[in-house]
Amino acid sequence: MNTRLLLASIALTSLSIPVMAEESTDIASAEAATSGAQATLATTSSAASQTTVIVVEEEAKKDKPKFSVTPTGRILLDGGVFISPQKSLFKDGLAIPDARLGVKMKYGKWGAKVDVGFAYGKVGLKDLYIEYNLNEENNFKIGSFIHQFGLQSATSSSMKPTMEEPVSNTVFNDSRQLGVQYEYNGKKFLASASFHMEPSATNYILTPEQFTQEGYGIRSRLVYRPWHDPGLMAQIGISGAFATPQRHGDPDTHDAFTFKANYPTRICQVTAINADVDHAKNLFKLSPELLLSYNRFALESQYFWVNVNRRDGYNAYVGQGAYVTLRGLILGSTYTYDMMGGGIATPAPKSLELVLDYNYTTLTDRSAGIYGGRMNDFSATLNYYINKYMIARLHYSYTRTWDGPSAGPVTLNGIMARLQVIF
Repeated sequence: MNTRLLLASIALTSLSIPVMAEESTDIASAEAATSGAQATLATTSSAASQTTVIVVEEEAKKDKPKFSVTPTGRILLDGGVFISPQKSLFKDGLAIPDARLGVKMKYGKWGAKVDVGFAYGKVGLKDLYIEYNLNEENNFKIGSFIHQFGLQSATSSSMKPTMEEPVSNTVFNDSRQLGVQYEYNGKKFLASASFHMEPSATNYILTPEQFTQEGYGIRSRLVYRPWHDPGLMAQIGISGAFATPQRHGDPDTHDAFTFKANYPTRICQVTAINADVDHAKNLFKLSPELLLSYNRFALESQYFWVNVNRRDGYNAYVGQGAYVTLRGLILGSTYTYDMMGGGIATPAPKSLELVLDYNYTTLTDRSAGIYGGRMNDFSATLNYYINKYMIARLHYSYTRTWDGPSAGPVTLNGIMARLQVIF
């Protein structure tokens, strides 16, 4: 009996050993699996964390503004032959009417420009300003630059399709002025408002005391442009300005305005019309503009009216001028629009353009007793846009002045050519 019990106990013990071994193996496997899952989860979490860091860094790089500096410059080479009864005034020859070197800076919404020019043996400061682009439609600019006033403010002096800008704009508009300008550049409207000092405020010869005595002015331009697609453009606009008298003679005297222009060539620097309006109180001027373009053809026109109120019982002075420009592409597709400038953009490379222009300007006002002269000017210009940076121009103009300070009428026929590089 005891022997049977002993054998039974041994048999049960031998059967229980494999069962316990299997349970231990299952527990060990479960623990190993759990440990492996935790390790995998930890690795995945670490990888995800690294990926998140990389994405954040990449987004930070995208949001960080980029700083860029771009060199700018231009070279103009002119040659001309002139025919006039007053041959002694107009000499044939060659000239470098403009050479510049500058730099543009951009950092996010901020920008700046410095431009130094060299012409006729003199070095002078041209553009110098800082600008801030609030968004695509709103821009602020402060410094010395050409403020918006009519169609001609859309292009620089070297990019005029007529080679030399219409005389009316030379007389009644202004060169660079120290001031601040706000510009709204919307889809249908372009508007600007400026406050500025007189042009001589940028003259480095002035003493610090004289900088507190400049004349000042305000001006604005409003343009409505219902169509500005390539090949179909229409815009009308008007510019207005008010200004106080500028320096006259003695730097401390502010009682006059001067209106003047040379004959339309930069090879010969000869004054064509000139009016000094003394006893001045203030100035108002208006300038409506018109731009039409269809396919290869375009029309640009602008009228100028200037009124100077005077002191001490002197009659007010009125000056006027207007130009009409017809443009056509002999080679090239269609004209395109410049949204920021509010005018026709520079034609594409390899384009050949014919430009006809008529300009009339009078600085003579008999009621005010001022005889500044009258001018008629007709011109024809061929522009070949060689590439993005180079333009060749061939220009003919007929100019006649009369009713001015000179002894009698003066006529001038001029044939000029220009090769220019602008970058």
